[in-house]
Amino acid sequence: MASIDLLISDCDGVIVDSEIISHRVLFEALSLHVPAEQLHAALEGTFGLTVPSIIDLIEKRFGLAMPETFDADLRRQSEKVVAEEVQAIPGVREALLAIKLPLAVASNSRLHNVESSLQRAGLVERVAGNIFCAEMVRSPKPAPDVYLLAAERMGVAPGHCLVVEDSPTGVLAARTAGMQVIGFTGASHIPAGHDQALRELGVAAVINDMRDLPAAVEALAR
Repeated sequence: MASIDLLISDCDGVIVDSEIISHRVLFEALSLHVPAEQLHAALEGTFGLTVPSIIDLIEKRFGLAMPETFDADLRRQSEKVVAEEVQAIPGVREALLAIKLPLAVASNSRLHNVESSLQRAGLVERVAGNIFCAEMVRSPKPAPDVYLLAAERMGVAPGHCLVVEDSPTGVLAARTAGMQVIGFTGASHIPAGHDQALRELGVAAVINDMRDLPAAVEALAR
């Protein structure tokens, strides 16, 4: 097994408990166009995807064309509500400070949102500007681009990177990039049985509490 020289963390659902907030805002906006019961079913398993991807999925599934301003209006509202309400995942700051590896963040969110989330979590200095987002690459997760960019910019081969992810989308991106992954299932939006879904995608370990992250990293490093 290759040595671990870089830790890369997802942001939403790993550093901050934002996915449940974003999903609520998205659901409220889409429910103006799609009956709530059908919408619940259509949105199952979409967390981790970019908002444009989800909107495209809904439009195709229900034969809709959303208003031209829908995406921009939704983004503004979601960013506003997340900034007002989001909290750090319990124990994440202490866990990431305890791990003596360089740290990068790779996210499908936009750069200024990740920066705001890191500020809320008290991790700005720990990350030290090593933030890589979907807007910096050709294709967002589940493509491996953002993880490969993080590895390249940090000067570490993909096989020597360890990723912390909560979504199948992110796990697939990291695994396609050739990286080991620890699955995290402790955020508010995580459904029952999600740990098994992540294991089936090839994660090396699953944790439900950030206090367990340093030991999980150490075990894989050995």
